[in-house]
Amino acid sequence: MKKMTPVFGAVLFGLMFSASAWADGGGRFARENAQGGITAGSAHQVSGENGSVTQGRGVRSDGQGNLRAASGGAVQTVNGGAAGRAGYTTRNADGSVQHQSGMAASGSQGSLKSTGSTSVDASGNVNQSRSTEATNAATGNSYQGNTSYDTSSGLSHTSTCYDASGNVIACPSR
Repeated sequence: MKKMTPVFGAVLFGLMFSASAWADGGGRFARENAQGGITAGSAHQVSGENGSVTQGRGVRSDGQGNLRAASGGAVQTVNGGAAGRAGYTTRNADGSVQHQSGMAASGSQGSLKSTGSTSVDASGNVNQSRSTEATNAATGNSYQGNTSYDTSSGLSHTSTCYDASGNVIACPSR
């Protein structure tokens, strides 16, 4: 099996590992931390005749109502397909929340990547956005879409499709 390459540039909490670096298995831990909260995490890796899966997650609280959590995972198939996802969430004592996540996948039929974020302030106002790109391996055609939501302005979505040369084309209907 080929060595898995990282899908994201930064590794969250050091929990996403190369599939070739782990023997099948994993572990978990939990302990009290100096901030009066808990620090906990887990990592797991499995390999088989069809490929491998690696997952990890971690969480840290401070005993004051603040929490940080991260997770990541990656999949590698024996025929060259790969996918990965990572996310990071912060919850503050005032009730506000921030979340960021992204995923990417590639294989014989094409590639896909999507990133997004959500924030909720202490008053409950929401701001969300997601950007998605997909490319068809057979045609080279691609899709780019952006969706956003804001409590005050509502939902908006834009999408554009391109041919293999980068020219704008009509997006296929469902």
